[in-house]
Amino acid sequence: MWFDLRLKAYGAAVAVFALDRLTKWLIETHVSFLDTFRIIPGFFDIVHTQNRGIAFSMFSDSSAEWRTLALPLFAFAAVVVVAGILWKPERLDRFSLAGFSLILGGAAGNLFDRVLWGRVTDFLDVYVGGYHWPTFNVADSAVVIGSGLLLLEVLRPKRQAANVP
Repeated sequence: MWFDLRLKAYGAAVAVFALDRLTKWLIETHVSFLDTFRIIPGFFDIVHTQNRGIAFSMFSDSSAEWRTLALPLFAFAAVVVVAGILWKPERLDRFSLAGFSLILGGAAGNLFDRVLWGRVTDFLDVYVGGYHWPTFNVADSAVVIGSGLLLLEVLRPKRQAANVP
């Protein structure tokens, strides 16, 4: 049973990683930095940007030397910790298992880019009126959705065990 859960968890993480790599490759090879593809006018575009910062372009404009080493180290630590949590999947409920799997795949996808190129390709551009969300990618989406699943599990009411004398 635990082996099946572990296989599913790591398999889901690998699938997220593969989808992230595929989509980034498609953008890098088919979309120039000048292109904007309007998918839902006034709400969602496909663009091509490079992010040297962390999620949602935080610290992207920083010229601090620590960024080059610290960001991949933090991402590597996150990948190791989450992979370790998934090693014992029988301890997790289904929301946590799915959440950690998504986080692992997304963190690994962005870590791969940071280590190889020192940057991450972002291309999903969401905005409403004057409000513009920072451009992101599949890996970022997986981390956010995975974190949301973990939050749901924390907030979900727990069943009380029956008191047996």
